[in-house]
Order: sequence, then structure tokens, then C-alpha cells
Amino acid sequence: MIDRTTAMQLLETAKKVRRNAYAPYSKYHVGAALLAKNGKVYVGCNVENASFGATNCAERTALFTAIADGVRDFEAIAITGGLADTLDEGILPCGICCQVLSEFCTKDFPVILANADSYRILTLGELFPHSFSSENLS
Repeated sequence: MIDRTTAMQLLETAKKVRRNAYAPYSKYHVGAALLAKNGKVYVGCNVENASFGATNCAERTALFTAIADGVRDFEAIAITGGLADTLDEGILPCGICCQVLSEFCTKDFPVILANADSYRILTLGELFPHSFSSENLS
């Protein structure tokens, strides 16, 4: 698991980057901070589009940036989200983000979720117990 100090640092980073979200339609701003095993933190925010299917979530933005940087091994991800300047009590990554994370992370990968005054840590396996994998392709 991840220690409290690291979790809090990742959450603060996620809170900062969520200010950069482009969410003119939902007004729901999400920030993510992905900790790589090499110690580098990759950030992402949601970017909406008038063609809703073209929207990209904060979690995938962070992950895709890390992949583009050549990184494939990760320790944890922190996610914050809510309307404008508030934090939602029930932020959870969507199924697509969980599926994409499952391509690179194990079921015990920590997902840190924050609201206004607390946080909780769930594993990727708890959030997404039945991911699709390369084993399903054979």
C-alpha cells in the first residue's frame, strides 16, 4: 500500500491540476496525479469536447502522458473532482479509465480518492474486479 505522506502529496498535486480542467459542459473538474515507480508524478485533467465521446478523463490523460514518456510501471494514482471549486463526496474513476489502468497496473494498485475533508484508498481490483485483458483475446 501507499503511505499517508505520499497519498497526501499526490492528492495536493491532483487538486492543483484539476484547476486546469476544460469542462464547459459538465462543469465537473477532475484532476489526477499518477505516481510512477521511478518516482516521477504525471498529472492529468479532464478535457471535454462538444462531441462528448471525444472527451478525455483526467486519469487517462495522466496515464497516456506517462506512456508517451516511456514509463510503464506505476505505484498509485490520486483523483479529485467536483463542480467548479468544490470537491465531490463520491468521486470514482469511470469504467474506461479503470480498464485502461488495468492494462498497466495490478489489481492491488492503490487508487486514492479525495473529497473536501478526507480521502480513501481503494484498489483497482475493488473498483474494477472483472477487467478485460490480453488473455480474453485468445
